[in-house]
Amino acid sequence: MSVLAKRLKEARLRAGISQERLGLAAGLDEMSASTRMNRYEQGKRSPDLELVERIGQVLGLPAAYFFTADDDMAEMLALFYRLDTKSRLSLVESLRTQVEVG
Repeated sequence: MSVLAKRLKEARLRAGISQERLGLAAGLDEMSASTRMNRYEQGKRSPDLELVERIGQVLGLPAAYFFTADDDMAEMLALFYRLDTKSRLSLVESLRTQVEVG
């Protein structure tokens, strides 16, 4: 199973929505939404970046989340995405300081 397929399924289940509902919310055609999402989750097909971004918007996750193989990085991306702009800037500055000192 691809990283994208794994992350997509986990995120959808965590959100508690069906494949069909996610597909529809991301703008897929009503007749194929469930089938297409199922194929993406099984790794049989891969959505293009534009669709991954729309899926991310529905699930409250950045597109990068779906592509990172590292679980810790995925969690950091998910948490960072939920921060407001001021908190993001503060966190980036704090990390920059730690890297420069370390």
